Amino acid sequence: MDGIEFLAERFEENRTQLKAVAYRMLGSASEAEDAVQEAWIRLSRSDSRAIENLGGWLTTVVGRVCLDMLRSRRSRREDPLDTRAPEAHASEPAFGTQPDADPEQQALLADSVGLAMLVVLETLDPAERLAFVLHDMFAVPFDEVARIVDRTPAAARQLASRARRRVQGVDPDPDPDLTRKRAVVDAFLAAARGGDFEALVAVLDPDVVVRSDIGAGGVGAPSLVRGAAVVARQAMMFAPFAQSSQPALVDGNLAVISTREGRRFSVMIFTIVRGKVAEMSVINDPARLPDLDLTVLNN
Repeated sequence: MDGIEFLAERFEENRTQLKAVAYRMLGSASEAEDAVQEAWIRLSRSDSRAIENLGGWLTTVVGRVCLDMLRSRRSRREDPLDTRAPEAHASEPAFGTQPDADPEQQALLADSVGLAMLVVLETLDPAERLAFVLHDMFAVPFDEVARIVDRTPAAARQLASRARRRVQGVDPDPDPDLTRKRAVVDAFLAAARGGDFEALVAVLDPDVVVRSDIGAGGVGAPSLVRGAAVVARQAMMFAPFAQSSQPALVDGNLAVISTREGRRFSVMIFTIVRGKVAEMSVINDPARLPDLDLTVLNN
């Protein structure tokens, strides 16, 4: 048996596993087959002698291929979800499971590839979907997931956590005052965009505190600023960036995200008391920003 035949044999040993991953990622049997075939092409062009864990390497490749396909699909606003019954995929083994696994867990796994699950997965961001599928369904460690989505392990964990809440339908209970608090944040952002000093002071508590976490890569040390007038003057300097800022939720708290050249560089998290901004925590540290559990809100 020559080298390519041996490599093909080892690939076939992993094919069922790879199709299971790709199908859960893409929701389409034909696209899953395309992703697996792409993994074979990349393997045949690689130096297989340098691959220590072929199964892990192939899973990583399929994950990246599926991530690219999901992003491309989203940009084209396509929805190739299979409408045929997915029972054929339900018996495919999950990564990390054992033959003698608990029968109840096996039943839950089989049910997890039903059409309802695929419909929910379609609503997820591509990176969230990949993190959830690989970690929760196939027990791939977050260190490996992080390399595929080009995030830190902590950020990959947050992606899976957000996806898990969506899948389980266990979103955090909404704050009954969230609408009123959102109005305060919107007023702050509008005043900052317009450079309106008086409007800024009006929305701030007289003893408002701003804590800035610049981080090791920033200039200067973490700082604390107190008082409505001082904070309003600082917000006036923020006006150029406020034009591209967006309201968001960070770990359930109202916030404003600022971008520069299309990249997030600052997050302001608000504490609102009795209709006024009582405290703001400003995070500029590039090392911390990717790990935030963040949801952008509609303007």
